[in-house]
Amino acid sequence: MSSTGAGYDLSATTFSPDGKIFQVEYATKAVENSGTAIGIKCKDGILLAVEKLLLSKLLVPGTNKRVHHVTPRIGVAVTGLTADTRQIVNRARDEAANYKESYGDYISPKLLTERVSNYVHYFTMHGSLRPFGASTLIAGYDDETKEAQLHMVEPSGVSYRYFGCAVGKGRQGAKTEIEKLKVMEMTCRVAMKHVAKILHVLHDEAKDKPFEIEMSWVCEESGFKHAMIDTQLIKDAEKWAKESIEADEMDDDE
Repeated sequence: MSSTGAGYDLSATTFSPDGKIFQVEYATKAVENSGTAIGIKCKDGILLAVEKLLLSKLLVPGTNKRVHHVTPRIGVAVTGLTADTRQIVNRARDEAANYKESYGDYISPKLLTERVSNYVHYFTMHGSLRPFGASTLIAGYDDETKEAQLHMVEPSGVSYRYFGCAVGKGRQGAKTEIEKLKVMEMTCRVAMKHVAKILHVLHDEAKDKPFEIEMSWVCEESGFKHAMIDTQLIKDAEKWAKESIEADEMDDDE
């Protein structure tokens, strides 16, 4: 018997007297110990950004990606246990490929989210399985409704559609900062700078490991196709972010 869950955490199929599934809560905790991922719906599309922690100085920059293509118009940003995120990304690609083979068209972001949600939820219903310690942000353009959409799938299998969302260790702080921004009045290029600033503000250099930022977008500038943002653009956004943080600190000192 566990001292934490009093035995109710031994299986993902067992509810506690409070109506909780401890295995799902543990999976959520795994996500909260990972790098922060942010998604923002701007006036011209969707921006995804991930704080990818560099666990070793020997790691080659750019490897072990956290932002992935699924279809030409859909991309995902993942955070949590890397091995778990890989399974979810592969499943999303399989679902998209099966839909294309069956119907001759690309899957919509909403339908892909529903299918990924069902897959993640399945792992909370069987005693021989465990929930995924990963959260997924899905950004895409729907050709039928002619709009860009941002969705998030939680470890429980629950999914929501957002104007802006964040997951990972800086989730709460990032949400607070996003709420201060007028995201629907910004372009993705402008939002890049603010997102980079949020990630740098939340990062504690004294306690946290070094990190690099991965970004992608589905917007007018990319022809509403999912595309990774050029490294130089990210560096320029980070430069602006650091200068802005320094300026804010000087204002506070005065």
